[in-house]
Amino acid sequence: MEKFADRIVKSSKKRRSKIILALDLNPSTSNLLDKGLKLLSQVSQSVCAVKINRHMLLPLGLFGGVERLVDYAHRLGLPAIMDCKLNDIGSTNRVMAEWFFKAGFDALTVSPYVGWEEGLEPVFRFSKEQGKGLLVLTYMSHKGAEQTFERALLAGYGKPKPAYKVFARWALEWKADGAIVGATRPEKIVEVKRILKGEVSIYSPGVGVQGGSLEEAVKSGADYLIVGRSILRAENPGEAAESLRERAWKAAGRRRGAT
Repeated sequence: MEKFADRIVKSSKKRRSKIILALDLNPSTSNLLDKGLKLLSQVSQSVCAVKINRHMLLPLGLFGGVERLVDYAHRLGLPAIMDCKLNDIGSTNRVMAEWFFKAGFDALTVSPYVGWEEGLEPVFRFSKEQGKGLLVLTYMSHKGAEQTFERALLAGYGKPKPAYKVFARWALEWKADGAIVGATRPEKIVEVKRILKGEVSIYSPGVGVQGGSLEEAVKSGADYLIVGRSILRAENPGEAAESLRERAWKAAGRRRGAT
């Protein structure tokens, strides 16, 4: 059974792309499903995966429009990530993961705040059985993230450490498929990269509209860039995605050359 981590690497190499499309359209958009399908078609050769958030799930339904988007992404050769940020007790998380995987998603995002035992452990066990991926939220991209992700935690590592450092260590210990760190905080990407020891990939949202620099994020250690509004709001989404693809691939090449 091919693992999610292998599927996204294969997609990335095939398209020479580090860009993941955040297909987070405004739910009030007319012809929402058709618009989503059209966008996938327009950018499919420039992105290596697609991420769908919960606010698309609400108007379209999991086994209605969202499943169709996931199926179309797969037909285009793109893995699909559900940005659900699982954060409940283990039994509930396990049920939600099962239904998201039934709808075809290849990976889910999870919140480490619920912890391991009777929290995320059932989801990690289930996802590995299914060959699916889990991405651990480590430091979000919005301005208020520092209010929680920089708070000190006691987590059995001696002295209290900032939450994002603890979460990075958990991502490594739990053998997660990715750690999410906002591109708006490249200095945190550097720190998390060091903790992960190259064993867990870094996924960075926040490029463009939120102020994150694509080149700086890649230089700091981001492996994949999750981009939404800079593509979705562009006059020509295909051209915008291709420009981002070229820039990110070049930046990744420069990083490899410098190491």
